[in-house]
Amino acid sequence: MRRLWTVLAALATLSLTNCGYNAIQSQDEQVKSSWSEVVNQYQRRADLITNLVATVKGYAAQEERVLVEVTEARAKVGTIQATPELVNDQAAMNRFIQAQGQMTGALSRLLAVAENYPQLKASEEFTQLQGSLSQTEDSIQNARRYYNAVVRDLNTKIQSFPTNILAGMFGFQQRQFFEVAAGDREPVAVKF
Repeated sequence: MRRLWTVLAALATLSLTNCGYNAIQSQDEQVKSSWSEVVNQYQRRADLITNLVATVKGYAAQEERVLVEVTEARAKVGTIQATPELVNDQAAMNRFIQAQGQMTGALSRLLAVAENYPQLKASEEFTQLQGSLSQTEDSIQNARRYYNAVVRDLNTKIQSFPTNILAGMFGFQQRQFFEVAAGDREPVAVKF
């Protein structure tokens, strides 16, 4: 009888090691990690915008309304705590996406204003900021794309049999994709 229990315990252990829990846990961590990269890229953009606004302000003081819009949009983005847990909260995720969309719109208006100031466009500081912003927009797009790929993989694993049973037992839930509003699908154009 003791031998039977030993064999059953060994079989149970073997079945649990291949049950998919570790794979789900690994993919869940990839989602959190990729979300952190999305947040890092948006933070980089917000930091660049502070310098961009200061540079434009020196040349285009009469464009105060646009500068205020950009500053307010950046402040709103800063109030949202973009933690890894945010991806589990649909309403918080939507607020984050909406705030980033407002930031993109305000930044586009700022760059349109800059178009009217040849001295600003010729400024070395502005040109460097423009290049950094362009790289950051590309990085944001890549980070969102990677995040959505790992979310897709996790969601597929959670929905597939037999790991869906295990996922339900341990409380793993599907994650929300990072979807931007229709008007925000294109990155900010920074070409002059």
